[in-house]
Amino acid sequence: MQIIRRIGVILIWLAGLAFVFAAANKNDPYLISMRGSGNIILAVVSIAALIGLSRRGCWRKGIAGKLLVLLWCAPSLAMLSAQASFDLRKRNVLQTEVVQARGLGQHFMVGYSSFPEVAVLAEKGLIAGVYITRHNIAGKTPETLKSEIAALQDQRRAAGLPPLIVAADQEGGIVSHLSPALTKLPALSTLASHPPGVRAEKAEAFGRVHGQELAALGVNLNLAPVLDLKPEARRNRFDFNTLIGYRAISDDPAIVADIAKSYVLGLEASGVAATVKHFPGLGRVGSDTHHFSAGLDTPLAELEASDWRPFRDVLAGSRAQLMIGHVTLTAVDPDRAASHSRLVVDGIVRKKWNYQGVVMTDDLVMGAIYQNNVCTAVVEALNAGVDLLLVAFDGAQFYRIFACAKDASSQGKLDSTTLRDSEARLKQAFRIEESRAGCYRVLSTGL
Repeated sequence: MQIIRRIGVILIWLAGLAFVFAAANKNDPYLISMRGSGNIILAVVSIAALIGLSRRGCWRKGIAGKLLVLLWCAPSLAMLSAQASFDLRKRNVLQTEVVQARGLGQHFMVGYSSFPEVAVLAEKGLIAGVYITRHNIAGKTPETLKSEIAALQDQRRAAGLPPLIVAADQEGGIVSHLSPALTKLPALSTLASHPPGVRAEKAEAFGRVHGQELAALGVNLNLAPVLDLKPEARRNRFDFNTLIGYRAISDDPAIVADIAKSYVLGLEASGVAATVKHFPGLGRVGSDTHHFSAGLDTPLAELEASDWRPFRDVLAGSRAQLMIGHVTLTAVDPDRAASHSRLVVDGIVRKKWNYQGVVMTDDLVMGAIYQNNVCTAVVEALNAGVDLLLVAFDGAQFYRIFACAKDASSQGKLDSTTLRDSEARLKQAFRIEESRAGCYRVLSTGL
C-alpha cells in the first residue's frame, strides 16, 4: 500500500511539472490544440489539484509537501505570465508607426483563425497577404469565405493599401486544403505515365480547374505545384507532414517540368499566380522540416543537372513565384537553411539564374526554423532578398516574427537597398496578377 502511495506522489509531481511546462509554453505552435478550451482545462485541473492537496494537509507535511503545493500554484502563474508576454508583444506590433508598419508589412503573409484579428492587421498594413486553409472554410459555404475575403479587400481599399495577396494550398492529391468545398483533383503525379501531349493537356486542365475555383473565392495565389523530385520508394517513420513521396510529380526532371509548366499555364489563364516549391528540393532529404533541421549534401553539379532543372525551366517559362524551403544546402551555406541564406537566394537564384520574380519562404512556424533562432532567420531572409515571409500554420506567431523584423529595422540591421529592390519586385508581380485577375473576371462574366 505504501508503494502505491509513493507511486501516486511521484505521478503528482510529474504531472505538476508537465502542467507548468505546458502553461509556460501555451503559445508554442506545438501546443496550438491546447488554446481556448485547453487552457481552461489546464487552469481548472491546476486549481482542483491545489484544493485536493490542501485538503490532504500537504502544506503541513514538511518542505516536500510545501514544495508540491507551490508546484501546483505555478501553472496558473506561468499561464498568466505567458499570456501577458504575448499581449505586450501584440500591442507593440499593433502600435507600430504607420510608415514602418507598411514598409515591413508588405513582406508578410499570415494564416489566421480570427477574422476580426486579421482584419486589423490588413487595415494597418502590417501584412501583405493572408493564407487560407481548411479551418477557414470548415463549417462555411464557399460564399461565406468569398464574402470574408472581399471584406478584407474592401478594408485595404479604404485604407489606401494594395490588394491583399490571398494564398491557398491546392496541389491536388493529399494536399487539397480547400477540398471540400472545392473539387478534389488527383495528384499531378497521376499524369506522369501519359504521353507528353496528353499529360500537358490534362495538367493545364487541372490548373484551370484549380484556378477558376480559387479565383471565384478571391484567392489569387496558389502554393503549387511541387517540383521536388520523387524520392526512392522508402518511408521515413519521422516524416509526419512533408510526405514528398506522395506529392512529387515524378523522379524524371523533364516530366516534372513538362507537367508543372502546363499546370502553371492553366492557373495563370484563370488569373491565379503559381508558386513552385520547395527549392533547393526535398526529394533527397531524409528529415521532415516541419519538425527537424535538414541538410542537402548532394554536389551542386548533380543538383543543377537533375533536381533544379524543373525549377529553372518553369521559372523561365512562366511568371511563377519561388518558395524556398528550410533545407541547408551544405555545399553553399552550411550554417543556415536556404530560406534565409544570402548565398543561396542572392547568389544562386538572383545572380546565377537571373530570376527577378518573387521569392517566398516556406512556413516560418516549421520546426526547422521556429525551434532555432527565428529572429535571426527573419532578419537574414529579408537581407538575402526574400520578398515574402510566410507564417501559415499558427498565425498567432506573426506577432513574434514581425517583432523580430521591427526590432532589426529600428536598430538599422535591415539592408535598405535590398528592401527597396524587394518592394519593386512585389509591386511588379502583383500589379500583373491583379490585371490578369481583372481580365479573367471580365471574360468569365461575359462583360
